[in-house]
Amino acid sequence: MITARDMEATERRLTQVGDQMKKKLSSAKSPLPKFRSDQEAAEYFESHSVAGVWDQLPNARQAKPLPELASKIRDRHARAKSPISLRLAPEQIAAAKHIAAAKSVGYQTQLRMWIAEGIRREVKRA
Repeated sequence: MITARDMEATERRLTQVGDQMKKKLSSAKSPLPKFRSDQEAAEYFESHSVAGVWDQLPNARQAKPLPELASKIRDRHARAKSPISLRLAPEQIAAAKHIAAAKSVGYQTQLRMWIAEGIRREVKRA
């Protein structure tokens, strides 16, 4: 349980941290202070906004994923689904939604499963 004393102590600590950050901010060339820890940064940004200095912030370097991650991203992108337009009668859509709901899946997922099943069946025949 958080007491009033705990809240006052936290408020005093935040005020102290804020005062320290203001001193660092005014003397530094960067619009933001240097932080010694993630906790210190979190405390700062709980009570400060970067809106006023956003345009002064340096551009970040382009992030480069590890080669293994980049490969996985490329593979996933290659397997991505492509949207198509398919005209169905309203009764067909309603029936698909009803059946899909009974199976606890989305109706579009159910339609994709039916299409995949039909394709597999036809490939076996050929």
